[in-house]
Amino acid sequence: MGGFGGYISRLRRSNPGRSRTLLGVRTVAGEVLLLELALVVLLVAAAAVSLVVQGRRAAIQEAGRGSYAVAVAFAHSPGIVAALDSPHPTAVLQPLAEEIRKTTHVDDVVVSNTHGVRYTHPDPALIGKHLVGPYKEALLGHGFTRTFTGSRGPSVISVVPVPRTDGSIAGLVSVGITVNNVNKVADRNVPTLVGAAVATLALTSGGAALISRRLRRQTHGLGPAEMTRLYEHHDAVLHSVREGVLIIDGNGLLLLANDEARRLLRLPANPEGLAVTDVGLPPQLAELLASGRVVSDEVRMAGDRLLAVNLRPTDEHGGPAGTVATLRDTTELAALAGRAAEVRERLLLLHTAAARIGTTLDVTRTAEELAEVVVPRFADFASVDLAEPVLRGEEPSVPLGTVLDMRRTAAAGVRADHPFYPIGRVVGFVPTSPAALGLIRGHTMLVPDVSAESRWRGPDPERSARIVAYGVHSLLSMPLHARGAVLGMVNFWRSENPDPFDEDDLTFAEELVARAAVCVDNARRYTREHKMAVTLQRSLLPRDLPGQDALDVAYRYLPAQAGVGGDWFDVIPLPGARVALVVGDVVGHGLHAAATMGRLRTAVHNFSALDLPADELLAHVDELVTRIDQTENADDERAKITGATCLYAVYDPVAGTCSAAVAGHPGPVLVLPDGTVRVPEVPSGLPLGIGGLPFEAVELPLPEGSRLVLYTDGLVQSRERNFDAGLDTMRETLAGRHRTPEETCNDLITALLPDPPGDDAALLVAATHVLAPSHVGEWDVEPDPSAVAGVRKEVSQWLADRGLEDETFATELILSELVTNAIRYGDPPIRVRMLHSRSLICEVSDSSSTSPHLRYASTTDEGGRGLYLVAQFADRWGTRYTADGKVIWSEQTPGAAEAPAFEWNDETLGL
Repeated sequence: MGGFGGYISRLRRSNPGRSRTLLGVRTVAGEVLLLELALVVLLVAAAAVSLVVQGRRAAIQEAGRGSYAVAVAFAHSPGIVAALDSPHPTAVLQPLAEEIRKTTHVDDVVVSNTHGVRYTHPDPALIGKHLVGPYKEALLGHGFTRTFTGSRGPSVISVVPVPRTDGSIAGLVSVGITVNNVNKVADRNVPTLVGAAVATLALTSGGAALISRRLRRQTHGLGPAEMTRLYEHHDAVLHSVREGVLIIDGNGLLLLANDEARRLLRLPANPEGLAVTDVGLPPQLAELLASGRVVSDEVRMAGDRLLAVNLRPTDEHGGPAGTVATLRDTTELAALAGRAAEVRERLLLLHTAAARIGTTLDVTRTAEELAEVVVPRFADFASVDLAEPVLRGEEPSVPLGTVLDMRRTAAAGVRADHPFYPIGRVVGFVPTSPAALGLIRGHTMLVPDVSAESRWRGPDPERSARIVAYGVHSLLSMPLHARGAVLGMVNFWRSENPDPFDEDDLTFAEELVARAAVCVDNARRYTREHKMAVTLQRSLLPRDLPGQDALDVAYRYLPAQAGVGGDWFDVIPLPGARVALVVGDVVGHGLHAAATMGRLRTAVHNFSALDLPADELLAHVDELVTRIDQTENADDERAKITGATCLYAVYDPVAGTCSAAVAGHPGPVLVLPDGTVRVPEVPSGLPLGIGGLPFEAVELPLPEGSRLVLYTDGLVQSRERNFDAGLDTMRETLAGRHRTPEETCNDLITALLPDPPGDDAALLVAATHVLAPSHVGEWDVEPDPSAVAGVRKEVSQWLADRGLEDETFATELILSELVTNAIRYGDPPIRVRMLHSRSLICEVSDSSSTSPHLRYASTTDEGGRGLYLVAQFADRWGTRYTADGKVIWSEQTPGAAEAPAFEWNDETLGL
């Protein structure tokens, strides 16, 4: 530490460019000099002005007295009254007045009558004119002196009356002296005054310069700001710093000790002026302070304190001889260093916990991560017990008055042979016990010494005794709670670490557990939502395939490992023994994707009931999705359905053909009976909800025994494999030997998805059957009502040939009504087709696009009951449109009901 001169040098270096000359205004001496000079100049100037003013005032007073004396003398001179009373006063008085004016050195002598008319004046032109200024006061018999501004400027005028012997006033005498002339007289003394002022200024300036030079040496040329800073620093050293400061002169006398030094060294009340060895310091410390050596952080004991001492001379920069000593208390430094290391370790552990806890959205794994992260850095053993509802993803609750079941979910420790409950054990907490009360109220349990504390032993005294015998000496137990709900319990135990848990550990554990509770609650809520989404999705997917004879169908649905998606499939029986196969995909995962999938599946079901061609059905679904996106989700882009794809195919077992249309979905794969694999070219339309282009359907011939494979892109495409590579693998797997649909599904899943998929995958495999010709009957009908009986007869015989005599009554009734309607309201050609598979199907087609409607005829109506009877005797009936017209169909289940005996004729039917 440098001396005072060094400190001043640093102050000067911190303020470069400042003048340090004697007259430098930035120094205290310079500012004092300027102040003294300013005061001297002001005082001298004031004195000079005062003298000049006083001289002029005295001159004016003297001029007044002189003018008055001249006026009085002239007014009382002999012959003045006679001259005023003479016929020509001016002739007599003007020369006299001028002579007196010149003799007395006044500016004017004016004689006037009592009316103020001039008889004399230095300017003859003004003779005979009235006086200007005050004069009437003199007519009263008293003279006066006034300062008056006249034609010659400001003047001092004395006016006296000229008395007669009888006391009357004969006239007036006015004598004036101009102020300008008076000032000229007074200004003759100004040079003397200025000389005196300059001399005075020179003398005082010299004195001020000497004083300023002395002051400059005393202040070392410092400016006012630097002096202030010097004082503030001095005050800070004495009272603010946390280090003791001692200043010792060259003789070993103590000159200064700040407050901290007095406290650390326990100095007496007034130690200044005493030898440093005589102030009661320990001998080694006193010897070191008096040595004058340069010392850096040398440690000495002072009572019960360990001090780090630094010594620096004060004469390094020209200061007086001596030493500055600084003392720093390091007694608490070691403890603080240890405490800081502990705090750093805790902060690092919190950071580690934030990174390691909650890496997954699995409740059990999150609990395991919490237990693993604290062992052994905070506790020797740790266990996590979670409430049963939490493990199921449900909202936890604490039922008062009953046992709260907790399951040991995770445990970790420095040894595996611990005596604590094993994982999976159900631990019951009774709300009346202290542990349960603490759990319910969100309190913690801090047990520094488990052997001396009994409240934690209540639930299981035997196991508690084993824990104490094992060497566990301290317990810290606290609840996991988030959003006001208690999720479980966390227990920390110490056995290897000799330090018991304290309040600092409790604060740290509360912060750690609070963070972990949020992760556990997030995992719980994800589990709940995932279960809800899975439940929703499974409820929306078909549970069992409907019965039909056209196809042998097998399917697989594999949800994504990360969550629930929007893939779906469906098998929908259609009239005429046909079957619709549907596979779709909704982009995304979660509840929204599952709900969207359900809406689309319902929409396809509803539109399929209209028996529309594949391309028209997709067009209707696309329009529906567009309308939903524009109305319901206008303000939520995330809720839009756009991005869904669909493949809709209709297989006709009578014709052995399949009509398919695609909306942004992968096309079907066809496996022929000989094992040949084909990927038919199906025009791929845009995904649903985009609109703009029509969909196109393609007709595919399917020989009996062919396998039609429908799938979603999650089956063939992944992060490691592109779509084309996956499709090639599918072809290779399908080629070759004949397989059943179930075998085909198993082989494709094994080849394409050996691991759990990252995306949903739906697979639908259908083996085709063709309806045998013996199960199909077709007849052309002439457009004549008389042809109905013939058709009815032929159909009855067809039924009898196939052992369906029990269906004759209902079939003839239905057929008669449908054919009659076609003859009456339709257009030829009219054709009847009977199909016998799982059900008995009757179809009547014509080239008209008009559709019959079911009516409920009144008792007075002669007709209108035909379709009503059809609806009563058929299981289902309806209309579908074709490119050439329409088909009215009905379905009956053979053997479902016994038909009554009845004799048919045209009159009976009311035809």
